[in-house]
Amino acid sequence: MADPILDEIDALGGKLAEARSSITRRFIGQTRVVDLVLTTLLCGGHGLLIGLPGLGKTRLVDTLSTVMGLNGSRVQFTPDLMPADILGSEVLETGADGSRAFKFIEGPIFCQLLMADEINRASPRTQSALLQAMQEKAVTVAGQAHPLDKPFHVLATQNPIEQEGTYPLPEAQLDRFLVQIDVPYPDRDTERDILIATTGAEEDVAHGVFTAEELIAAQKLLRRMPVGDAVVEMILDLVRACRPGDDSAPQPVRDHVGWGPGPRAAQALMLTVRAAALLDGRLAPNAEDVADMAVPVLTHRMALSFAARARGETLPHIIAQVVDAKTRAQAA
Repeated sequence: MADPILDEIDALGGKLAEARSSITRRFIGQTRVVDLVLTTLLCGGHGLLIGLPGLGKTRLVDTLSTVMGLNGSRVQFTPDLMPADILGSEVLETGADGSRAFKFIEGPIFCQLLMADEINRASPRTQSALLQAMQEKAVTVAGQAHPLDKPFHVLATQNPIEQEGTYPLPEAQLDRFLVQIDVPYPDRDTERDILIATTGAEEDVAHGVFTAEELIAAQKLLRRMPVGDAVVEMILDLVRACRPGDDSAPQPVRDHVGWGPGPRAAQALMLTVRAAALLDGRLAPNAEDVADMAVPVLTHRMALSFAARARGETLPHIIAQVVDAKTRAQAA
C-alpha cells in the first residue's frame, strides 16, 4: 500500500512548480531568489531581502502575495515611523448614547504577508515592534494581546550600500529571520527579458495557485517529511563548527568569527533543507541540501571580528570553507 504522505508530498511538489512558474512570469529570472522566498513561506518563517533599489524586491513580494493567496500589506519604513503606525492604536470612541470607550484600530501588521520595506531606516524602537509579532504571531497594545492572521510572514528589504541615516538591525531581530536572501543584479540575458516584458503595452500577470489554508497545510506537511540521521548530524556538525569557541571549529572560524549561530540556526536548517528537497521534487533532504542552505541560514546569525572585516573577509566565504570541510569529512 502506498504511503499517504508520499502522495501528499508529490501533489504539493506539483503545486509548487506551478507557483514558481507563475511568480517568474512577473519576477523574471532570479530562480534562486524565488526558491528561497518560497522556502521561507513553506517553513512558516520570515525572510530578509538584501539588494539594491530597482532589483524587483517589491514586485516579488507583491507577486508572491497573489500566487500564494495571502492578504498582503506594505510598510515603507522611515526614521519618523512610530510603533503605533505599524501595530495600531486605541482611540476614544463616543457612542450614539454619549457613552465613551476605547476601540483598537488595527495597523498594517494585521495581514498575512507584510512587506517591511527598507526596515533598517526605522529607529530601533520601531524595529522592535516587529519582534513579538515575528516570534509569537501576536501583538500587545495597551496590555491587550491581539493575535495576527494565519499564516503570518514578514519579508523585509534592506539596502546594503546606502547606510547613512540607517539603524542596523539588532542581533535578536536578525535571528528571527529564517533566511537572508541576497538579490543580485540580473545577468545580461535576464535583463534583456525584463526590458522586453515590462516596457510594452501589456505585462504578464501572476495567477493564484495556493490559498492561505493550503499554505498552512503545506507547512504542516513539510514538518512531517523524514530527515535521515546523516543529514541531522551534518546540520549539527556545521552549526557547531561555525562557533569560534567550539572544539570542532576550524581555524578560519577561530581566526575570523566574533560569534556564531545558536540553536535557532540548526532549527532553521532542519526546516529549510526539507523545503529545498520539496522544491526539487524529492521526498527527503540530503547533504547537498544542507550545503545549499548553509549561507542563507547562517550568514545573518554570525559576525566577523573587527580584524577580519579590516582584512576583507566575508562570512559566505568562511561558511563555504566550513561546508566544504564537513562535506569532505562525511564522504571520507
